[in-house]
Amino acid sequence: MITRQPTLRPTALAALLVASGAAAAQATVAGQPVATVVISASADASAEGLTRVYSGGQVARGGRLGLLGNVDVMDTPFNAISYTQQLIQDQQAQGVADVLQNDPSVRVARGFGNFQELYVIRGFAVNSDDLAYNGLYGLLPRQFVAAELLERVEVFRGANAFLNGAAPGGGGIGGSINLVPKRAGNADLTAVTAGIETGGQKVGAVDIGRRFGPDNRAGIRVNAVRRDGGTAIDGESRELGVAAVGLDWNGGNYRLSADLGWQDQELTAPRPSVALAAGIAVPRAPAADGSFAQSWTYSKERDQFGTVRGELDLAKDTVAWAAFGARSGKESNVLTTTTATGADGAAGMYRFDNAREDTVRTGEIGVRTKLRTGAVGHSLSATASGFGSESRNAYAMGDFVSTIATNLYAPRDVAAPAANFFTGGRLDAPVTTSKTILSSYAVADTVALAGERVLVTVGLRHQRIKDFSYNYTTGVEESRYDESRNTPVAAIVVKPVKGLSLYANYIEGLQKGQGAAGAVDNIGQTFAPTVSRQKEVGAKYDAGTVGFTAAVFTTSQPQATVVDRVFGLNGEQRNRGVELSVFGQPLRGLRLLGGMTFLDAEQRRTQGGLTDGNDVIGVPRHQANLGADWDVPGVAGLALTGRVNYTASQFADAANRQQVPSWTRTDLGARYITRVGERTLTLRARLDNAFGRDHWASAGGYPGQGYLVLGAPRTFVVSGTLEF
Repeated sequence: MITRQPTLRPTALAALLVASGAAAAQATVAGQPVATVVISASADASAEGLTRVYSGGQVARGGRLGLLGNVDVMDTPFNAISYTQQLIQDQQAQGVADVLQNDPSVRVARGFGNFQELYVIRGFAVNSDDLAYNGLYGLLPRQFVAAELLERVEVFRGANAFLNGAAPGGGGIGGSINLVPKRAGNADLTAVTAGIETGGQKVGAVDIGRRFGPDNRAGIRVNAVRRDGGTAIDGESRELGVAAVGLDWNGGNYRLSADLGWQDQELTAPRPSVALAAGIAVPRAPAADGSFAQSWTYSKERDQFGTVRGELDLAKDTVAWAAFGARSGKESNVLTTTTATGADGAAGMYRFDNAREDTVRTGEIGVRTKLRTGAVGHSLSATASGFGSESRNAYAMGDFVSTIATNLYAPRDVAAPAANFFTGGRLDAPVTTSKTILSSYAVADTVALAGERVLVTVGLRHQRIKDFSYNYTTGVEESRYDESRNTPVAAIVVKPVKGLSLYANYIEGLQKGQGAAGAVDNIGQTFAPTVSRQKEVGAKYDAGTVGFTAAVFTTSQPQATVVDRVFGLNGEQRNRGVELSVFGQPLRGLRLLGGMTFLDAEQRRTQGGLTDGNDVIGVPRHQANLGADWDVPGVAGLALTGRVNYTASQFADAANRQQVPSWTRTDLGARYITRVGERTLTLRARLDNAFGRDHWASAGGYPGQGYLVLGAPRTFVVSGTLEF
């Protein structure tokens, strides 16, 4: 691995989120230095480059905080973490979910009835529609994002409507995820990777980075990957193609960057999620390497996406920026909706086909400056953003009355039935069924007091949400929604002694308001945006080579219920919790990463009080991760790795009668770095679910639904990377 050491200015004021290393280049004439040019290759075209890597190289010292830009972890009045490319490579992560297996506050689930990755942060769902790419929502593939595209994965824990604006998919209550693209470093890079995993899945990838032009001001980073073959699940196969180009230019007082990407994925006979019939006990988990999928099912997704970003120095400590992005996506699926009807594994299936096409356009502009009024410092930020998406959908269902009879433990594979029992639109020519338009503007001031030992942040964002829905067959508008809301933030960081930061915050989440539907008297009524309120206090300790964080939080989110045939926002989900994390290198050659999360997710003011006080669907009370990466003494280049993930039991129904057992998963691995002539060769091996534990990995993810996802089987992955 080639390690690039980034530069870091003492202030994060003039930075926008950053994503590549920085170094100094010095030109000479006849042996005498004539100029020194600092080139900062940055994903967001900012002046600073990546925040520094923390001891051990697995996480960074900070990351993006929306309009506040990049902020060091000890100056941040929130709980956030940034996973580095070194961690992504060393763990052979294939996608975002693999990276987030390291996070004790996150559990990975799945979308409702499909194979879309979904991330549960602090007990609230963040679906992949709401992933940010270099700070912009909606630009990446919806189902799965390949890890080869990424320099860093930044996880913000907590509500964030002020920082990032309302998420278009309704997330942003328990947290957000920003994915940082790769940029060319200051050293030439040519890396070729080949590997194989259980089931015969093969991978080939290339990663090329170059800087060129006057003083190496221009950079290009090219990544391409191909995966093809069976998986560790019987009968399942996967094809994935990815290509991406990242460009940047440093013009001195201005900086430009751009990204272009393409991803094409196809799953054949993918194992579906399992819904539970009312009143049955949760069936024991089937064999993790088995499948109850039908051989004729598949899921296909193809996306093209791109961004362009620029930053201009207006004056000393004053910078303006602008960013724009677009995505075009197309999906087609032939799936089965699967419901377990008995604890003995009896189940019914029916066919469900759908087609979807998405067009997304998004952008932001902003300015940030720094000034002083006497002994008080100010970091002022202002931004305006816009987002627009159009979705074209169609579906066709098979007979969902007379379903296909099967069993989770002894599945039946039948001929594909017709999908004409109930339809909406044409699968070969879907019409526009929804449009979403978001716009916002925000201002913030971070005030530095007492020699910057006290940092106070206040701000306000005005958000407007417009949403339109149309008939699947005719395309005629059926409803529209246009509402706005102000979302504030107030936060403080106090540094009583070196290496210790205490913080507190109040911040809100914002979701599009719901509309009354079903057998209610106020059908069609549309409600104002739903506001979730978060209060949090925490502490962070930086010992130099190892860091610790602790946070205590409470977040309340309104829930829709029906009372006396009237639909309204009468209920509430209240999540309270404690987060503990550790990261870094406490001993030379030993890297640790992990923590624990304790959650109390309670239903309140439910319909008729029937489930008041019950646990929320799919939220365990305890979850813990601990990972270690150890350089073996006396064997140069050899490292052993291990990770243990624990998730407590959770419920799949609001009445808390269907309990999903707790589970523990152990992953093991090894890495060896050597030289082949003048080249560096890195060999990596990983054994996921090393003890082959069969388990239900998650319950639900979509509001009010408790469908189960079977955990991945024991999977062996081996690869080699040769750097030229």
